[in-house]
Amino acid sequence: MTARATLYTRAECCLCDEMKAVVRQVAGEIPLVVEEIDVDSAPELQAKYGHDVPILLINGHEAFKHRTTVPELRARLQSL
Repeated sequence: MTARATLYTRAECCLCDEMKAVVRQVAGEIPLVVEEIDVDSAPELQAKYGHDVPILLINGHEAFKHRTTVPELRARLQSL
């Protein structure tokens, strides 16, 4: 089964850029469907996630907030 990742992010966010790079690298190794959502695209998302991006959900559950590494994400996905 392919895992689904939802990445809440925003433009001009260095932490978001770091997490995007980690997700891209791991998605190249492990089957992963990635949806990226800009929290500034809707007021309700901005209110909910505005100060906490990036946030990575895996299969609908929060997995990482602010930072993760390739080994951490790989381990989390392999444990599914």
